[in-house]
Amino acid sequence: MDTSKDIKSGCEPRGIERSHMPQCISSGDSATGIGEILDQTGALKVFLVTDEGVRRAGLTEKIQSAILKKNAELTINDAIAPEPTYEQAQSVVDSAAGADLIIAAGGGSVMDAAKLASILAGSDIKVKDLLKDPTKAHKRVRSVMIPTTCGTGSEATGNAIVAVPEEKVKVGIVNSQMIPDYVFLDCEMIRNLPPKILAATGVDALAHAVECFTSKKANALSDAYALYAAKLIFDNIERAYANPGDMEAKKAMLIGAFFAGCAITASGTTAVHALSYPLGGAFHIPHGVSNAILFAPVMDFNADAITDRLEKLCDATAPAKYASSPEEKATYIIGRIAQIVKNVDIPTTLTAYGVETKDIDFLTSSAFGVRRLLDNNVKQLTPEDIRRIYLRVM
Repeated sequence: MDTSKDIKSGCEPRGIERSHMPQCISSGDSATGIGEILDQTGALKVFLVTDEGVRRAGLTEKIQSAILKKNAELTINDAIAPEPTYEQAQSVVDSAAGADLIIAAGGGSVMDAAKLASILAGSDIKVKDLLKDPTKAHKRVRSVMIPTTCGTGSEATGNAIVAVPEEKVKVGIVNSQMIPDYVFLDCEMIRNLPPKILAATGVDALAHAVECFTSKKANALSDAYALYAAKLIFDNIERAYANPGDMEAKKAMLIGAFFAGCAITASGTTAVHALSYPLGGAFHIPHGVSNAILFAPVMDFNADAITDRLEKLCDATAPAKYASSPEEKATYIIGRIAQIVKNVDIPTTLTAYGVETKDIDFLTSSAFGVRRLLDNNVKQLTPEDIRRIYLRVM
């Protein structure tokens, strides 16, 4: 079964290094920024996408107040499910009709749904149509992203992930028209982020950085973003997890996650994410968790083909005293990844999530179909290679 119906817009000239970026990126109070955007754009009908947990935690209150103070009409949709199906994403799109500004305050699923609404609101085109051809859709409404986790990087990308339940797959829709217009990296949004979510999303962001740095498509632009992101996350994820009040560490995680997202737009993830896709689609393992389980084993498989890249990553992110030779530096980085996953208390086996040995055939065939990501991996993976990696984490 092919789980990688990841679809690209097909608008990029080959051979050109390019990174799409939001037009305005700010750190600080998002409510103040929202008021300024309303003044600048003259938006009168605002559509706010969030989820029940974020709204219940009170994280949207200051945003709502800022909107109402400008006498703008406000519609709120907080019904999006984690890792939504294309039909659930469509319900968000439908409720955005008539809006002239879309704001997302939440994690990756919230932001992905909002980005889809920004290119589909009021259109006859459906999310399901984009599974085959995302070039049908173009920016229709300005969008504002306010992440409330520190890992998905959705606020920096033109990607949206939806589940296709009838096929037990997750699909990536990739279209640069979904790049957000405005991004607010507001640390107050993650002040009370549960450590469990910080851990999973933070390791996901680290995977973005490391995979993009070691991918076939790595280039000068993606390297700059990826190395900066990796340094921030390597240095701060354990601090932020163990000390929830350490706002400097959390700020570093929020910025690191954003720049790891920027690396995706200039390069792309590889086999870690490819093998993660069927685990989310069929077993509903949270995306960051499945990436964390696979992260070190996949890098270990890749090590002999990316030693030079892991060496550079070590030089840029870790004190030289830990290793001297290229091979030692590569081994150090892989060990450091495994150590982080352990230290932030993410389970390292699939059996913890109900996966059984009998499921390996399905997982292997599904992951082998994720060609967009596997073809970005420097070292080719055969079905047997994939099988061995899954068995290693059972």
